[in-house]
Amino acid sequence: MSGMGHQQLASYNRVMEQTAAIVVSYLLGSISFGVVVASLQGVDIRSVGSGNPGMSNILRNLGKKSAALVLLGDGLKGAGAAAIGSAWIGGDFGWVTLFAAVVGHSFPIWHRFRGGKGVATAIGGLIFLVPWIGIALGVIWIAILVVWRTASIGSLVVMGLLVPLVALSGGSRVAIAWASLIALFIVVRHASNIRRLITASEDRVSR
Repeated sequence: MSGMGHQQLASYNRVMEQTAAIVVSYLLGSISFGVVVASLQGVDIRSVGSGNPGMSNILRNLGKKSAALVLLGDGLKGAGAAAIGSAWIGGDFGWVTLFAAVVGHSFPIWHRFRGGKGVATAIGGLIFLVPWIGIALGVIWIAILVVWRTASIGSLVVMGLLVPLVALSGGSRVAIAWASLIALFIVVRHASNIRRLITASEDRVSR
């Protein structure tokens, strides 16, 4: 095989590996721990409360223990997806696979594409990629939830902080670009929450 043929084969293999990493991360993100935890208690969380299988709806309807399990599971799958991209492909590809997991969480193939907003999954991935940023945003998110009892406010605040913090940490242009995409995606997923915040009708956590 000529040198050009070897290069083409190597490029093809690289693309296939990247594609596989993205698909695996999406499928991992598609595991909805909110649906699983609620189902174990005989509840279809998609027909309760806001219908969102995320941590905040679990907290409002099933309590703190169930919410903690969902938060842990969603965070771990984000970290796992980031690890897949970083270890398998290298470079900044962990950001790409983290985004794939966030998309999977939001539109899960296993659960008829009805998923959550992706905040816990994103923060879990950030703890793997840039630990201090992930931990800081996680603390801010939980603190806002505790004080204001409204998860969406915390979600919007931490997504607003994500890109500036990645830039300040010396992140590459690729990392900043993917952080921007993740933040934008999650903010758009909160469109209905933003409308309810404007009209002061957003759901609050009471338990």
